[in-house]
Amino acid sequence: ADLLFLTIEKRRTLDQAMAESLPFGDLDGPDRAFARAIASAALRELGRIDRALAPLLSRPLQAASPAIRALLRVGAVQLWRMDVPEHAAVSATVEAAKDWPDARSGGAFLNAVLRRAAAERPDLDALPLTAIWPDWLADAFTESLGEDGAARLAAAQLGEPGIYLTAKTSAAAVAEVTGGELLDNGSVRAPGGPVEALAEYGSGDWWVQDPAAALPAKLLMACTSDDPDKSGIVMDQSGMVMGKSPEITAIDLCAAPGGKTLQLCAAGLNVIAVDRSKPRLKRLEENLERTGLSATVITADAETWRPEAPADLLLLDAPCSALGTLRRHPEGAWIKRETDIARFPDVQYRLLKAATEMVRPGGTILYCVCTPLKAEGADVVARAIADGLVTRLPVRPEEAPGFADSLTDHGDVLTLPGKDGEHDAFFMSRLTPQR
Repeated sequence: ADLLFLTIEKRRTLDQAMAESLPFGDLDGPDRAFARAIASAALRELGRIDRALAPLLSRPLQAASPAIRALLRVGAVQLWRMDVPEHAAVSATVEAAKDWPDARSGGAFLNAVLRRAAAERPDLDALPLTAIWPDWLADAFTESLGEDGAARLAAAQLGEPGIYLTAKTSAAAVAEVTGGELLDNGSVRAPGGPVEALAEYGSGDWWVQDPAAALPAKLLMACTSDDPDKSGIVMDQSGMVMGKSPEITAIDLCAAPGGKTLQLCAAGLNVIAVDRSKPRLKRLEENLERTGLSATVITADAETWRPEAPADLLLLDAPCSALGTLRRHPEGAWIKRETDIARFPDVQYRLLKAATEMVRPGGTILYCVCTPLKAEGADVVARAIADGLVTRLPVRPEEAPGFADSLTDHGDVLTLPGKDGEHDAFFMSRLTPQR
């Protein structure tokens, strides 16, 4: 309940909440894992849980104190989704209220509501899939993706995401060593269990990266000409680089924590990684050291920084709402506000405009955001094209193995989960500067 309180009321990520919560910090072993599982299950389906709780209450849920709301939600999700016995879920929740000053007076109320919740179990699956989100967010997804697209995004959020690996060299070898599955898109689906338990963990031969997050670097490096000498890079169908040229310079803008930087380095390119956050760049440098790869790392504001010489390639993973990663971070739907989202498009446009000043004529820019909202993806690109900053270099199906169904009519890519695999929702567009 404290984890829910910190995420929803204090707008912390679940990882931050676990680091800050004193009750959670006192747990270890199975208790710690179970507490995290309860909080995660509640966050994945919070909107539905709140709707199902409403008929059991004599007044709106928001009228209860934040602590009582948190306890109601964790009690309900144990009863309705986690098959916890009624006596255990109800008694543990009521006992927890006694130890929480802000909830201490609500024990009888919690007991009555949760016993009714156990007796009158709702059919959560009968509620709309998009009801898991706040209404404003469900409307935003539906406007951008249509009802089917929004439903696919919601369905992906209800399941626990898998772990995927990107190989430094041979994806087939990583799959064999880890016991994972090599996918058509070149990623490796890791077997279950903690990533630390995988064979060769820490070897530097692979890193954790969602398949959709691995695609932008592949599209940036994909050969766009029948003459390999013009692009310098040739890739096989799994996205592995077959030809390399250290004379090609690639800028990774807004680079931290560095998964895409590692991909560009592994291709043998001369890579410049730029980010304004020193702490996040420290993590990138640690990843470079672990993998034995090297890049020029620069702490700078990408809107004002410029390279000494124009680059051949540039990857811009722009700051965004990150609403495409809700299956990994479901709390994002509740800790973000509509006003938070509205500020991103102008920032993204300015960064894309800056990117055009960093690339040589005829060079390539890959713009991407880990959100499916049109305002942060397609609309930003359309604005840049209308202003004469860029033109598209449409992605061809053969350049995106495993994601051919994700290509848009304009040749951009929108990787909605569900239809073509399990992955995050990314928008990406390959461009060239017009100047």
